[in-house]
Amino acid sequence: MSRRSAGFVGVWAEVQRQQQRQQELEARRRRQEAQQARAHQRRAAQEYREYRQAEAQRRTEELDAQVASLQGLLASGCRAPAFRAASLMRPEQIQPFAPGPLAQPVAMPDIGQYQTQNGWTASRRAQAQAEAQARFERDWHAAQAAEAHRLRQLTSYQREYQQWADAQLADVRRHNAGVVEVSEGVRRKDPDSVIEYFSAALYSSSAWPEGFPRQIAAAYDTAARQLVLDWELPAYGVVPEVKSVRYLSGTDQDKETPRPVTQRRSLYREVLAQCALLVLHELFGADEQGALESVVLNGFVDGHDPTTGRPGQIFLTTVMVSRSSFLELHLAQVDAGSCLADGLRGQLSARPDQLTPVRPSRRPRDVGNRVVAHGGDEEPDLYAMDPIAFEELVADLFRAMGMQAVTTQRSNDGGVDVDALDPAPIRGGKIVVQVKRYRSTVPPTAVRDLYGTVQDAGANKGVLVTTSGFGPGSHAFADGKPLELIPGPELVDLLHRHGLRGRLGERGRPAAARPAPSAPPASDPGPSDDYNILGMSWTGSVALDVCALVCRGGRVLSDDHFVFFNNPRTPDGSVRALAAVAPDKAAIRVAFDGLPAEADRFVLVAAVDPEINPDSDLSGFTDAGIRLLDPDLAELDRLDVSDGRPRETALVLGSFRRRADGDWKFVLGGKGYTGGLEELVRDFGIVVD
Repeated sequence: MSRRSAGFVGVWAEVQRQQQRQQELEARRRRQEAQQARAHQRRAAQEYREYRQAEAQRRTEELDAQVASLQGLLASGCRAPAFRAASLMRPEQIQPFAPGPLAQPVAMPDIGQYQTQNGWTASRRAQAQAEAQARFERDWHAAQAAEAHRLRQLTSYQREYQQWADAQLADVRRHNAGVVEVSEGVRRKDPDSVIEYFSAALYSSSAWPEGFPRQIAAAYDTAARQLVLDWELPAYGVVPEVKSVRYLSGTDQDKETPRPVTQRRSLYREVLAQCALLVLHELFGADEQGALESVVLNGFVDGHDPTTGRPGQIFLTTVMVSRSSFLELHLAQVDAGSCLADGLRGQLSARPDQLTPVRPSRRPRDVGNRVVAHGGDEEPDLYAMDPIAFEELVADLFRAMGMQAVTTQRSNDGGVDVDALDPAPIRGGKIVVQVKRYRSTVPPTAVRDLYGTVQDAGANKGVLVTTSGFGPGSHAFADGKPLELIPGPELVDLLHRHGLRGRLGERGRPAAARPAPSAPPASDPGPSDDYNILGMSWTGSVALDVCALVCRGGRVLSDDHFVFFNNPRTPDGSVRALAAVAPDKAAIRVAFDGLPAEADRFVLVAAVDPEINPDSDLSGFTDAGIRLLDPDLAELDRLDVSDGRPRETALVLGSFRRRADGDWKFVLGGKGYTGGLEELVRDFGIVVD
């Protein structure tokens, strides 16, 4: 009994030891997993911090590079080659005729491939030979028909190519003849030719940074051989307000260090002086024919006169310089401000940041000859242009870009306003163009209709040209399809780059289309009709406050640019809270073109109303969406947003972000907060008492 008992106890003890070892292994495995999880979290946190630090460093380097570019504007401009009339000449080289597969003749059948020896008897062999001969003749006639069809297609294609090539060559020769005519006019000191030539020199220059204005008004005094011009200067915002960016890991925020006001003002004065000297350098450098004995240059910015409050041109610099005195300068080594004010006896505003003006000595209108303006108000207003003339202007643009283009008939055009043919191999082909002379955003339905037209017409590409812009829905639909969307600002830029003229409303800004449904008070500076309404809806009975923030990056511009129940509008009136109209539960009105120039994000957020639903969260915020409406409440687009989650009481719905072309793209949000609206706005830099 004792041995059996001992054996039983041993087995029981062994089982206990195995269970204990299993538990220890399980505990060790859990500890290892916990250690690995903690290590992963540390690595993720470290990688996140490194990413944020790298982003802050990148932004700082971009700011430094921008400042360095401004400081070296004159030096880099002096390295650019001088303008010559020959640079405007186009080579008489036309894309050679490339028929592609049509150049290959159809292969004719070979009778030898049809011979056969099948058949055991003479009659069977004769029958097989007759059948082979019949197949050969059938295939030969088919090949002959195919070859004749190829030759007809080739002849037609060659005839179309020759017509296009002749038109292209004639256009090149007309252009070159015009250049020669202008050059001859400069030699004769003809005022219009002189102004045209030197305007081309300034416009074609590669010395100016992208985004710098190039508006000019000029007149030429033949007797004095003096060019008098008003030239637009960059605004104060060209100098970055931020000096550096540093990431604070403790608060998980970027801290922007502002650039000292005195440093920013000094750099702006330096930029203005460099701009004036660079204009003079390019004018005298382009003077091959000795047409300029002297130049009067008046540099201005568009703004409001601080003494009268009226909008207009504020002159910040003026100088009159002779050719001989200017050519004695070594521009690469001068201090721009001292050179302009002391060396050339010009004037430079002491406080250009405050638009303190100078008085020009001579203006273009003071010259007896006609004043010619480029890039300014004398260009045709695309909004006011006759619709047929506008379509013809777009066709001219495509022709200037090297394509064959014709406007279609006003009826039965199948939704096509301009037919274009790009002769370039591989990427070329038939292009259908639609033209929309709109003031409000083009609806996505127009983009969808264009895609259907492209498919129906068998075209290689569809292009939609408008004087306004496109919403996020249009860009999303066009992505990955043979569609190209050209908004108003890009259209104006293309026109200017190809020697054509056009502007968008007064001074390039959209003109008013119609009065607003209800006129704002006289003290309200907000836009009247160039706006959209964002109508928001959701299921669930939870009461929400829908708010908007006008931001630069992740920071609101100021407390006044946070629109909520206690601040229903921004100071400039570009954003306002509205009473919602069913089926919407909340509404925000926004004039995207009226947002401050420094703003690059327009953020929409929602938060539980703590007074109505103190114990609620966003779990009942589902099936949410935003309707993009025009001023007449017509729906242009619909945007879905994320649902709320339990315990969250505030949510970023999404943000509209300014694109490089000036349009706005919607980016879905989704970040939630358990601390309500107060915690959310702290993330955007608002201090909550």
